[in-house]
Amino acid sequence: MEPSVDSAEFFDHGDLVAVLSTQPLGRALDYRAPEGGCHLGAFVEVPLGPRKVLGVVWGPGKGDYDLSKIRHVIRVLDAAPMRAEMRSFLERAAAYTLTPMPAMLRLATRAPGLGDPPSMRKVYRRGEAEPSKMTDARRRVLGTLDEYGDLSFTLKELADLAGVTPSVVKGLVAQDAVREEDSPRDLPFLPMNPALPSKELTEDQATAAAALAEGVRAETYATTLLRGVTGSGKTEVYLEAVAAALRAGRQALVLLPEIALTEQFLARVQERFGAKPAEWHSGATMTERRRIWRMVGQGQCQVVIGARSALFLPYQNLGLIVVDEEHDTSYKQEEGVLYNARDMAVLRAAICGAQVVLASATPSLESWANVEAGKYNRLELTSRFGPAVMPKMGAIDMRGEGLPSDKWVSPSLQAEVNTRLERGEQAMLFINRRGYAPITLCRACGHQIGCDDCDARMVEHRFLKRLICHQCGESKPMPEACPSCEAVGKLAPVGPGVERLGEEAAAIWPDARIATLSSDMYGSARALKAEIAGIAEGAADIVIGTQLVAKGHNFPNLTLVGVIDADLGLQGSDLRAAERTFQLMRQVAGRAGRAEAPGTALLQTYQPEHPVIRAILAGDEEKFWTAEAAERKQAGVPPYGRMAGIILSGPDVAQVFDAGNFLAQRDAPLRQIGAQVFGPAPAPIARVRGRHRVRLLVKAEKTALLQDALAVWIAQLRLKGDLRLAVDIDPQSFY
Repeated sequence: MEPSVDSAEFFDHGDLVAVLSTQPLGRALDYRAPEGGCHLGAFVEVPLGPRKVLGVVWGPGKGDYDLSKIRHVIRVLDAAPMRAEMRSFLERAAAYTLTPMPAMLRLATRAPGLGDPPSMRKVYRRGEAEPSKMTDARRRVLGTLDEYGDLSFTLKELADLAGVTPSVVKGLVAQDAVREEDSPRDLPFLPMNPALPSKELTEDQATAAAALAEGVRAETYATTLLRGVTGSGKTEVYLEAVAAALRAGRQALVLLPEIALTEQFLARVQERFGAKPAEWHSGATMTERRRIWRMVGQGQCQVVIGARSALFLPYQNLGLIVVDEEHDTSYKQEEGVLYNARDMAVLRAAICGAQVVLASATPSLESWANVEAGKYNRLELTSRFGPAVMPKMGAIDMRGEGLPSDKWVSPSLQAEVNTRLERGEQAMLFINRRGYAPITLCRACGHQIGCDDCDARMVEHRFLKRLICHQCGESKPMPEACPSCEAVGKLAPVGPGVERLGEEAAAIWPDARIATLSSDMYGSARALKAEIAGIAEGAADIVIGTQLVAKGHNFPNLTLVGVIDADLGLQGSDLRAAERTFQLMRQVAGRAGRAEAPGTALLQTYQPEHPVIRAILAGDEEKFWTAEAAERKQAGVPPYGRMAGIILSGPDVAQVFDAGNFLAQRDAPLRQIGAQVFGPAPAPIARVRGRHRVRLLVKAEKTALLQDALAVWIAQLRLKGDLRLAVDIDPQSFY
């Protein structure tokens, strides 16, 4: 364990200290310690040119600068110094992801007003009365307060969220429609009570819970894969590990992939421990974020439920990290600092001697391989909880359905939905829309057009009327006839949109209540939560959804899931395509038949004989993993090889390609470790916000020192003007 603040290094007034700031400078700068001195790790405010910026004392100064020009630290902020284990975590995460340290520090200081002294302040909540006169502005204020439940806001925050001036809020205070209260700036969270009774556990749940609790009590690092079918009670099991951490006086972090889905989960945590945990995610108010950041650092917050950025909170004594749905792609941060929260959770726990629980019904191949290699432990939950049984799985062979090219719901699936509607049950139409490059498929024989030079599928670029490979950059004209069965006019890019599917469903079932669930269709996480709760209570007959609906919802009356495009992503330009299809289809099927009524999951496919489709229908997970692992081993790709994506972007397409070619031609540092470079090729999404994007892919042996070689390789390129370069270690998506 790391030393306490008292035994850490202390710098007296005037000593040279190195301060790492959140500004993009690339290194720590020298300052003199302020009056009263400062500890190693102290949060400080320092002058930088004419500005004052936030920084952390990272160590003794170097003194390699004109000493007469070195300025003093302005002040030490009223926050506990950053602990040695946190500094170590940031340094090691930066080295692994090739991220500059200031960007890592920004992740660890995402709380406003860190330096404000503790004092009273005014906060605003919903009052009892209604205003005598309702205006549009007043309605927006009250609507915002209602939407956020019992959270409190500062005046500015409430006014900004509602889009009104502060005087509108003050007017509502005068009419008792909004309450103004004095509140201490940051209150501790209510204590959690691990002694409250847990739900009654089945035999295999109790065995797994005891094993996890024992690991937590040992206060050493280990990672355990907790695998169980949907509905087997993984949550109840890992909540017992949380209870063990609380009994040991340590903090626990539970990461969830989709923070909009936490309402049911928070209720379960509150029921188990008698108090609400802290909720850290983009939907939390700034006031709440600051409170969590401070209380976590003081040990006054025992359990945090959060999105991936909750990993960077300043835990005082972290004993357990749970990564729920560990295979989920949203754990990979795809903008700014490119990191995988699952991998970073393992790194953080290894540094501070904590346990990691990776929970999933369909684990990632990486975690499966780590279990096989003996790096992770494995616990299995085999039975579904209560009366629920796994749904019946079936395939609809689309080659015999005679569906026109502008329609997506087959006659067979329509008949099944009709049966459910007549019985007063719910049906779901699922489309595999997000996260995959589109594939071009023959609707007569199921053939997909592949690249002649590598193992990826080709993607239609409609404005070029060409097919392009996003791995090596090769392109060819879009053929009229299918290269396999020679049928003319049957080639189609697969993948309808949610809106198109919604229109089709409304035309087929004009009297049905249809709800569309897609994360980009709701303005806020809370609006999405409300919609989900309504569907669970029976407010819709047919639910149309994307990947969002595969995650953790319980719709008791849902008895049929129809997967519209099971083929999409099976052989996309993504090495994890088969794995993701397998996981997603299994998870979506798990939504059906959660209560007494048995469920059915039907997959519409043009390739019913494909090994992945057959493995899904048979439910033979081990067989699928073994086959998929063998294929990846042979190809030398993760988790049996190493990969990095280099994404170059800029407003001038020629300049971006020139930079890509410059790197491709100067690959000597990579050849020295036996690595290969593919590309440059246009990214599948070739323009984003007016910036042209070009990718290179680097492939290396599992044992290669990839980061060191990459650093030397990309240092050869001088970034001029508006050209940007991002390195993506272990890329999860190839867009």
